[in-house]
Amino acid sequence: MRALSRAFTALVALSVTAGVAAFTTAPALAEPGTVVISQVYGGGGNSGAPLANDFVELFNRGAAPVALDGWSVQYGSAAGTGNFGANPVVSLSGTLAPGRYHLVQLAGGANGAALPTPDSTGAINMSGTAGKVALVRSAEGLACNGGSTPCTPEQTALIADLVGYGTANYFEGTVAPALSNGTAGLRKDHGCADTDVNGADVEAAAPAPRNTATAPAPCGGVEPTPEPTVEPTPTPTPTCETPATHQIAQVQGSGDISPLAGQVVRVEGIVTADFQETNQLGGFFLQDPTPDADPATSDGLFALARSSFKDVKVGDRVLVTGKAVEFNGWTELSPVTSVDICGTGKSIKPTRQSLPLPAGATFEPVESMLVTFSQALTLNDHYNLGRYGEITVSSDGRTFQPTDRSGVDAAKNARRSLLVDDGSSVENPPVIPYTDPRTARLGDTALGATGVMGYGFGKYRLQPTKPIKFLGLNLRLPAPFPVIGNVRVASFNTLNWFTTLGSRGASNAAEQQRQLTKLVAALKGMNADVVSLMEVENNGQTALQALVDALNAQVGAGTYKALAHPYPGTDQIHVAMIYKPGKVQPVGAAQFSTDPVFRRPPLVQTFRRVQGGEPFTAIVNHFKSKGCDASAVGPDADNGDGQSCFNGERVRQAQATLSLIKTLKLPNPLVLGDLNAYGEEDPIATLEAGGLTSLTKRFVPAPLRYSYLFDGLAGELDHALAGKDLLKRVTSTTIWHINSDESRINDYNTEFNPLSLYRPDAFRSSDHDPVVIGLTLPGGKR
Repeated sequence: MRALSRAFTALVALSVTAGVAAFTTAPALAEPGTVVISQVYGGGGNSGAPLANDFVELFNRGAAPVALDGWSVQYGSAAGTGNFGANPVVSLSGTLAPGRYHLVQLAGGANGAALPTPDSTGAINMSGTAGKVALVRSAEGLACNGGSTPCTPEQTALIADLVGYGTANYFEGTVAPALSNGTAGLRKDHGCADTDVNGADVEAAAPAPRNTATAPAPCGGVEPTPEPTVEPTPTPTPTCETPATHQIAQVQGSGDISPLAGQVVRVEGIVTADFQETNQLGGFFLQDPTPDADPATSDGLFALARSSFKDVKVGDRVLVTGKAVEFNGWTELSPVTSVDICGTGKSIKPTRQSLPLPAGATFEPVESMLVTFSQALTLNDHYNLGRYGEITVSSDGRTFQPTDRSGVDAAKNARRSLLVDDGSSVENPPVIPYTDPRTARLGDTALGATGVMGYGFGKYRLQPTKPIKFLGLNLRLPAPFPVIGNVRVASFNTLNWFTTLGSRGASNAAEQQRQLTKLVAALKGMNADVVSLMEVENNGQTALQALVDALNAQVGAGTYKALAHPYPGTDQIHVAMIYKPGKVQPVGAAQFSTDPVFRRPPLVQTFRRVQGGEPFTAIVNHFKSKGCDASAVGPDADNGDGQSCFNGERVRQAQATLSLIKTLKLPNPLVLGDLNAYGEEDPIATLEAGGLTSLTKRFVPAPLRYSYLFDGLAGELDHALAGKDLLKRVTSTTIWHINSDESRINDYNTEFNPLSLYRPDAFRSSDHDPVVIGLTLPGGKR
């Protein structure tokens, strides 16, 4: 049954869910690891230091080679508020043989001797006395630190090993001793000691860095933790005549922990799913065709046994001998010592399941069993589709942010959602599911799903045994729903349009051209007379003008003109505006605010149709993001109400926007932009209380009123709010869903995205959907 390994339990005990600070990734189920941090040293190059560089040493204490590709070493200060990912991340590669060391050279100084030849290098600058080092099964920096920003179960599950030393606030069991310029933290027994208690396993001693050239030092009979992946060669016995010692239900038990954990058992069952290949889960699922009468006990089990051990196929009747273990919450047999294929057996019918689950229920009673969901399941998250082959589906339609609209039950959102994996442990798989004939869009629906119920990284996950076919119900619209009026206004977050390569936008010229092509297609499709823009590089007019030039090359010279921001602020990005001089003309100079509450000062411009008549004023804003950092204190701290960090600042920015409208006596104000607040959050309520009306709430049906996806929940961060008089002139408003419903594998990036999926169109030009408003302004010449 479901339980956690000792290391995972110790870590999760320190963890609570972090707010909406950053995206967290939950990879497909990885194989058990045996590599530990065997030495940490942070005094390199300091006064009196014997060595010139900091270093982290890794050691394979297991009995099988371990591939380090896609892993990383990450560091956090002892008790600071910065996340692991805020420091340089050292990516690892290669394979570490049993009993071998891997030396990671880090930042250095002027004193001390050189290290032995490193196997990896990085720029981490560790403290000589106190800190925390994590060995992570991912190359992405963790958006947590274990202290002020606790690691979620999904983040914790990525940590293969952790050493906290000195005054560190994140560690295994108890903290390791403080170090100095002359001492390192060495794992006892040349790296083999691993009780998941840093204080017991790690001692302070003179630094002694070892690398892959160091003579191997295997751990003898010490069993690795977590369980080893080595699969011994089967012996002549037992055979098909050797009976089972236990039923699968006895191994699973009726509680969270298997009553037989740590014991060698022999079970009989029918193979229901085969994922034995190296690019899969490395094992197979079997299920008892004669289940017991207890509904609390599962009749399925996972056996960690590759095809090189004995290749099974679905329908085989097998008897399997192995040790019953709990690996990070999943009951399995590992290591397996015998697989006997004894013909075919009675066909296993999938157990019917349905969503939402009852309150308090989990999939524990059907863990590793063949199950089927014969109901409509809507795709509501594909953030990790390209990276890990994962999607999330839900019953009863899409899932929305609880703070975006009334009537959303956060607990029910979770109970009606199901994570679907791809039966693989490969990161960035060469063949990505659900991409043919087009990449599935959020809102597409499947009429059921069948598979085995696996578990990993803190979540139950369905491993399909039959292809899941999505009906393309969420059609791609080549243009926004038509809006009525004589002036069209749009608002669009460009997701870091930068002309400076390698900063926050494109990494190279090819990516930049792909990004520009998509942004132009989006702007061309909006065909707005005035467009407010966010996340444009703050480098004068360079980035903005490059965008306008590319757009005019498509729609005609001089069609659009860039508006210069007189006070863009000092942030890397700023808000901007472009307009059609043939349709509207600025009334007076652009205005702005110097109020320091705005990190990205708003841009204000009044326009009138070229024929004359009644004016309107666009106020473009980009409020503070929801990400948490050390300055999120007091009213800006995350108070757990779903609005995340800096809600207080966003409220103050909303108040300053209202004051700006009043002070400048702006005619017919129209507040536009990414306000980083969902529809029922305090900043929007502040603007509404100040006399502004949400145009999307007024004109867009609730099922279509969203512009952004986070953590599988849709909501509206991009807003358009009109003053009382202008509201009479608004004849229509729409949201063009070209981005939030699209998978990120369709964007301009070339890293990891299959090149065949890129299209020079508007879809996934950003991660925010544009809002388009139709105004009917009276007056002027005919």
